[in-house]
Amino acid sequence: MKKTLHDHLSFTGEPKNILSLDGGGIRGALSLGYLKKIETILQNKHGQDYLLCDHFDLIGGTSTGSIIATALAIGMKVDDIKDLYMDLGGKIFGKKYSFWNPLQTWKFLKANYDYTVLEKSLKGAFGDITLGSDQIKTGLCIVAKRADTNSVWPLINHPQGKFFDTSLGKNKNIPLWQAVRASSAAPTYFAPQMIDVGDGQQAAFVDGGVSMANNPSMTLLMVATLRGFPFHWEMGEDKLSVVSVGTGYSVFKKQVGEIKEAWMKTWAMNVPDMLMQDASWQNQIMLQWLSNSPTAHYIDMEIETLRDDYIGGKPMIKYLRYNFPITENELNGLGLGKNYTEKDVASLIEMSNAENREELYKIGEAAAKDSVKAYHFDGQFS
Repeated sequence: MKKTLHDHLSFTGEPKNILSLDGGGIRGALSLGYLKKIETILQNKHGQDYLLCDHFDLIGGTSTGSIIATALAIGMKVDDIKDLYMDLGGKIFGKKYSFWNPLQTWKFLKANYDYTVLEKSLKGAFGDITLGSDQIKTGLCIVAKRADTNSVWPLINHPQGKFFDTSLGKNKNIPLWQAVRASSAAPTYFAPQMIDVGDGQQAAFVDGGVSMANNPSMTLLMVATLRGFPFHWEMGEDKLSVVSVGTGYSVFKKQVGEIKEAWMKTWAMNVPDMLMQDASWQNQIMLQWLSNSPTAHYIDMEIETLRDDYIGGKPMIKYLRYNFPITENELNGLGLGKNYTEKDVASLIEMSNAENREELYKIGEAAAKDSVKAYHFDGQFS
């Protein structure tokens, strides 16, 4: 018997599963390759009509991850999301503003891409479903950044949330397309999203990735367990699992001279990626510190994988992390029948190269064959 939304959200002592999806622009297609493997493993255990929204009690994402998370939460299969994503990606990143069009020059100075294309695409995908709709099958958290107060907003569908339907806010009325648009309004790519957050107050939102939560796994863990949020789920290796899926990442490989001679523009181009990676790895360190993870990554020569290092002396969660280093060696090791070059790597890393979306999915699918194991989910709670 499938769980109801109330079953997913409520805490009655039963174990809970969280799914966290990173931001990363069009590279979200790579995440879908991993999610397809996870869905297949779970369907082999529970039947072909078993969906990720049946298994995970809270699904959350940032930016492109919020698009996929929301689609999963309303009950879509990964194959259907892939079809939707491939269509959306071509439209969203297909139309840049033209600097030479005098009628659009002011728009170009604010953002590279036409936000109305993104908005129309999201409305087509999610229609008039709101954050408070019973069409959402499980817990949902859309991570956005409120730029006018510089605060991260986890927009959740829990009816006991402080801002869900109270004097403090009416987030239940926010359309899903608008919440996702807010989470994916990456500065320089798209203009900010304005949302009425109650009493006629307009708030300006930008991409949730402009924070420590581009990898939202720690944010989702806090939403699920901290007293200020309404879930109040218990921590414990036998009570809470977190599955975190990335969008692929670059590996820095600079010569000292390149750094020494770097110009301001070079720094401006590199700093955002440096900070996003630092934030993601900090999430990784914290979650490995809380768990005895079979997917633990080697961090550095000092702390290594944090094996047997536990906050409080024992594992507090089950934790799985899937992500792929986008490098020549790693790509050529996937056996995709292509000789990847440094130029290919640079193209795949760029978050707005929509022409790469099918290839990114294949990369995620191939990477998942080796890294996503059926036994990883033997301890997942059903």
